[in-house]
Amino acid sequence: MLMPCSSALLAVLKKCSSIKHLRQFHAQAIASGLLAAADPSPVLARILFAFTALVPAPSLLSSPSGAEASASYASSVFRAIRGPTTFCYNTIIRAHTLLASPSPPSSCSSKCALKLGFAADLFVVNSLVRTNSVCGRAADARRVFDESSCRDVVSFNSMIDCLVKSGDVENARRLFEEMPERDAVSWGTLLAGYAQTNQCDEAIRLFDIMIASGIQPDNVAIVSALSACAQLGEIDRGKKVHAYIRKYKIRIDSFLCCGLVDMYMKCGCIEIAMELFEASPEKNVHTWNALLVGLGMHGYGHSSLDYFSKMVFSGLRPDGVSILGVLVGCSHAGLIREASEIFDKMESVYGVVRELKHYGCMADLLARAGLVKEAEDMIHKMPMRGDIFVWGGLLGGCKIHGNVETAEKAARNVMELCPEDGGAYSIMANIYTSVNRWNDVVKTRRSLSASAAKKSPGCSMIKLNGISHEFLSTDSWHPEIEEVYFVLHLIGQHQQEGWY
Repeated sequence: MLMPCSSALLAVLKKCSSIKHLRQFHAQAIASGLLAAADPSPVLARILFAFTALVPAPSLLSSPSGAEASASYASSVFRAIRGPTTFCYNTIIRAHTLLASPSPPSSCSSKCALKLGFAADLFVVNSLVRTNSVCGRAADARRVFDESSCRDVVSFNSMIDCLVKSGDVENARRLFEEMPERDAVSWGTLLAGYAQTNQCDEAIRLFDIMIASGIQPDNVAIVSALSACAQLGEIDRGKKVHAYIRKYKIRIDSFLCCGLVDMYMKCGCIEIAMELFEASPEKNVHTWNALLVGLGMHGYGHSSLDYFSKMVFSGLRPDGVSILGVLVGCSHAGLIREASEIFDKMESVYGVVRELKHYGCMADLLARAGLVKEAEDMIHKMPMRGDIFVWGGLLGGCKIHGNVETAEKAARNVMELCPEDGGAYSIMANIYTSVNRWNDVVKTRRSLSASAAKKSPGCSMIKLNGISHEFLSTDSWHPEIEEVYFVLHLIGQHQQEGWY
């Protein structure tokens, strides 16, 4: 039973509308001696619960230190509770999860929870695994999971999700195989892990096993499969996934639409992607971005500008990816004025902070158009140091227009930023060759040979009769390489005959 004074406290507690009010209430209760009752734990438990209801999202806190201070306060309230119940443990765990605190309760309260027998309480165990996962502490999450005497499908799913987010997909798969039962979330989480770590063949195989097992995939699993198909350029497999969506009349929400548009765009089916986008009643910023990046990637500069205008007109605020997609499209189409106008308005009109990727795109656009001096001036005015893409964009433009002096500056920066990349050496050798500076050509090639840098070989891929064939520069390992070179020789002869 609550003491009368406690009842009065709770009445006041319900009126607290912010963390600041809650702290003031708590301080006044301590100062007035109202918490000096025989057992203040019930009131403290209510304070802790009120804290979780009032805590703002981490993004709304003024600084990371604000989140840490709030987490510290919640922990101090929890420690003052005598004999905390399951409700108290779940509440403190939820507080740390909401704050995404880098110092979750694992170091103290989770150990206490396990020692006091809460390892058999599913709610506590699942909450602890989830909290440690959110805070990036996979080892602590795994310890809680392993020490628990009671686990359900949620426990396994939370642990698999934690392992996937930490990049340990191999152990996530092992745990997946150990599960006594699996649901769509189990499959979808592991599929997402494979797709996000570029293990795309494995992602597609797992999706096929899932379908063959009679498990209906959720949208996470479907989008992960589509992403894997997109990365591999497997348009036929991607179309099969789309056919599955149609067959089972799965509602295409903005998330699923984004996956479909991205897959068809990356596989070169521009018209299908645009039709899907237009037909979708739900479009968020990610859906628009999939379209804008796809159009930009394929050089549809004017179309990307048109859709960007439609996006802004619809009331959606573009983000950095939206702007980048349009800038890439303008770069391929040579739309200097339009790109410069959007770039200039990024922060003042669209509220998007310029990042290195945006500067890199503009450097490439200006330099390719022959505005090498303007590109160099922009780089020197940047608020941060240029990265390899910024200087690489400038270097590429210098190669096209033979600007040797600026190319040397750009190449020095590229070599400094990425010493192991031999591409800059090769470009400089080509530039020196174009202006007949043969001594510099020899020096550059010697420098490349003496350094640890390597030039990444060119690569091409073609798919015939369902089989993908990959060819690397100077590679002779393809089983039909002699036939390939024979046909290339015939094509070369045919071209020469045409010239004469």
